[in-house]
Amino acid sequence: MSLAALARVLLVAALALASGCASTAVPVPGPGSFSFGAFGDMPYFRHEQAWTEDILREMDALPLAFVVHNGDIKRGSTPCSEEVYQWNLRLFQSSAHPLIYVPGDNEWSDCHRTGADPLERLARLRAIFHAGDESLGKRRIRLDRQSASPTFAAYRENVRWAHGGVLFVTLNMPGGNNNLGFSRPGDAEFRVRDAANEAWLAQAFEVANRRLHRAVVIVIQANPLFELPRTEKQRRGYTRFLDQLEAETIAFGKPVLLIHGDTHFHRIDQPMIDRRTRRPVTTFTRLETYGSPFLGWVQVTVDPGRPEVFLFDPHRHAPRTQSEER
Repeated sequence: MSLAALARVLLVAALALASGCASTAVPVPGPGSFSFGAFGDMPYFRHEQAWTEDILREMDALPLAFVVHNGDIKRGSTPCSEEVYQWNLRLFQSSAHPLIYVPGDNEWSDCHRTGADPLERLARLRAIFHAGDESLGKRRIRLDRQSASPTFAAYRENVRWAHGGVLFVTLNMPGGNNNLGFSRPGDAEFRVRDAANEAWLAQAFEVANRRLHRAVVIVIQANPLFELPRTEKQRRGYTRFLDQLEAETIAFGKPVLLIHGDTHFHRIDQPMIDRRTRRPVTTFTRLETYGSPFLGWVQVTVDPGRPEVFLFDPHRHAPRTQSEER
């Protein structure tokens, strides 16, 4: 995300916080419910590393089924170095819960900003964070990887798992227009990955329908810019995804939750509009997690007994004081 775009988002977020936007308490979940944690867009700065550790320890203390980090493990101007990757790997492996990580633009597609090759960096991320067939963390869960198909052998980061009658799926879809429109190699990479994402998402809904899952959760890094016209240049990298997401959600007919980061403004809303009826698609919900400098995480409770299925409990982080950090 550009600095100008980030500045606009931070202004909106600051105004929202100043106006006292606060979430209500989460209702008591019913039998068969479970919770998971969602966070992302952190740590951007060195002082945020300790705060991010605090957030992970806060999640460790709760009986969560797993945790998802939806990308951007550093700021865009920080070098895409082995040191940064390894620090975050150690953090993720220290999680008491299974942790699933989705790559963000700052750690691969934007690495040209600091002189690195984005495709080489993506290959390195896959080798470090997406090896084997299990999640990260001290306790692990098995993941189905798209790379199990010879056609999509490179896409180890696209994973799928089921829990409590809900299907979870991740897609490598970074901010910055999905790596489209910056260079010829980048455009070529986008086209191949976009096709892989399309196939993986279609397969996820096919599995959810066949196995009678109660809901589908999709985790990406990018804000796909629901509010912009499809012809807008800065959102062309997400148009096919949004078209497919709308069609699949409507056909599925049950709750679908999209979790993303990228624009650093925590929100829970229903931004999908049915192009045929011009009405909101009420089975679809978007959760954007917190992002630097507004750190926090969101506890998502899945309650199959409720019509909406998903309940949300945002946790804003209270940073340590200087005396506590000494």
